[in-house]
Amino acid sequence: MIRAEAAVLDVMRVPPAGDPMRAVVPVETGAPAETVDCDILVAGGGMGGVAGAWAAARRGHRVCLLEETDWLGGQMTAQGISALDEHLHIERFGGTRSYDAMREAIRDRYRARAVAGAPEPLNPGTCWVTALAFEPRVGLAVLEDLLAPEVEAGRLRVFLRAKACAAEVEGDTVTAIHAVDLDSGDVRAFRFRYLLDATELGDLLPLTGTEYVVGAESVAETGEPHAQPEAPRAHCVQSLTYVFAMERRPAGERHVIERPARYAHYRDTQPFSLRIHVHGGEIYGEESGWLDYRVFEDMPGTKGPLWRYRRLVDAAQFPEIAHDITMFNWPGLDYRDVPVVEQDPATLARALQDAKRLGLGFAHWLQTEVPDAEGGPGFPELRLRPDVMGSADGLAKYPYIRECRRIRARRTVVEQDVAVAHQPGARAAHFADSAGVGWYPIDIHQAGEGDVGTSTRTRPFQIPLGALVPARMRNLIAANKNIGTTHITNGCYRLHPVEWNTGEAAGVLAAFALETSAAPAEVHADGARLRDYQRALLAEGVPLCWLVDVPPGHADFAPVQRLFMAAGGADDEEGLEFRPAAPIAAEDRARWLARIAGDSAPDPDPCGTEAVPRARFAQALADAGAI
Repeated sequence: MIRAEAAVLDVMRVPPAGDPMRAVVPVETGAPAETVDCDILVAGGGMGGVAGAWAAARRGHRVCLLEETDWLGGQMTAQGISALDEHLHIERFGGTRSYDAMREAIRDRYRARAVAGAPEPLNPGTCWVTALAFEPRVGLAVLEDLLAPEVEAGRLRVFLRAKACAAEVEGDTVTAIHAVDLDSGDVRAFRFRYLLDATELGDLLPLTGTEYVVGAESVAETGEPHAQPEAPRAHCVQSLTYVFAMERRPAGERHVIERPARYAHYRDTQPFSLRIHVHGGEIYGEESGWLDYRVFEDMPGTKGPLWRYRRLVDAAQFPEIAHDITMFNWPGLDYRDVPVVEQDPATLARALQDAKRLGLGFAHWLQTEVPDAEGGPGFPELRLRPDVMGSADGLAKYPYIRECRRIRARRTVVEQDVAVAHQPGARAAHFADSAGVGWYPIDIHQAGEGDVGTSTRTRPFQIPLGALVPARMRNLIAANKNIGTTHITNGCYRLHPVEWNTGEAAGVLAAFALETSAAPAEVHADGARLRDYQRALLAEGVPLCWLVDVPPGHADFAPVQRLFMAAGGADDEEGLEFRPAAPIAAEDRARWLARIAGDSAPDPDPCGTEAVPRARFAQALADAGAI
């Protein structure tokens, strides 16, 4: 059976003024112009898609990667969020080895240009929201460099400006995806064994007939305290944002952009304001309540001015850069008029045009109306930098997408699994099928009328493999924000390192399925296969559980992770550390051995009766085949 779209939306063509319908691209029906065969097709070149394609290609498989814009990287490049949303452990733990390599490669690009004595670890923007902020083009260049060996070896083919428009489905299996070239109009058919949906909106789910969820679930469905109390609300999808970058030019210069359509409407209804409500301690450590920010001045209770919030380049660190560049992503920019999913291309084109007007309106307001320190109107010296975002209008090529369609998965993460109110220990609920880790607060941006979502702290959590595997479809794997979360838990699983880990886990899963002739659902359901898959992840440097003092580069990383997983999570001690060099006595080892499931736990203890370092105990169990 073939499911096909008569037209698709080319997001890059949506204009902030004029006819939005010029972004709607009709798709020619009939035989595709070309057929491309591969082992694994990855649709969507965002962070999940790049990580998944790279992981599968590194394992020697033929991979095709489709991306509808002309930039790979998704939220860290084309969507402009190049101030990474991470966590306080990220410099030593909490990302995969490949994610860490990507971060360091970005820093290396700037280290060569930085002043002597620039603080390490280098943060090009020295902003207060993240340890690493950079220009989107630098992130793009790094991703291209990382993928280059696989492209040059012929294992990876990248198709930019390519968007899925049809699917061939036989029963529970997707056999082909047709993609239209948004520039030429030509359609290619891609045939494959496994398919990763890494699209920003979960576009392949309706196209392939994969069951999915949209919007906010009810308490009756999930049991979540902050779910909808009476009935689900499909329109409650987190708001999107068109971000932009500005340069701070000398006072006296004037770079005011034209006032966009609907400016007064959005200024007054958003409203455009630097006063926001925060929930204490959840993200940046402030007290609960209203906080007043200024563009350039520190204000009581805040971590700094708006200008330094997501600053991409601190000119003081780079001799050849004359002026700071800052990216703006702020609650007043959130577009919430129309949900972004379940819309036809024409409706979505009109909505995104308004979202662009909102973004440019906020920029105009900063230049002309936001109060300065003396109460004066605006900062006309702020200059919009279209080149930073790689666009003509100055906005990101693609809106920042916080929530999309989500698969009906074999495992759905709920609020109770991760929120501090329900998880009293150091970690969130333990998932025996873990395929990675992440940590971020549940951060729900206003989604729509009637939304009762929450913002709250979480414990460091795992990414269950079951959340990547659809309940029915056999060869489709979720690889972006379309995994088995709820509207609530999407709020903490949607950030940069989690999406990267999700995509990498999906890519390794597709490769593992090819290598073992076991479908993803079979890998998830069979304990032995699951353990072998998890060992493959560990070999790639993907942590399965939170042990912050044994990172992926540590010599004992794999056996320590295997011990922790085999024992079902934390022992009796609190905290996120394993203490690999600390001695462990025989009686304490006996407690670990008692918790290792099945008959594989060795008897006697392979370490004898003497105290040994904890990491040595883990390695001994690995050598004995017990973990």
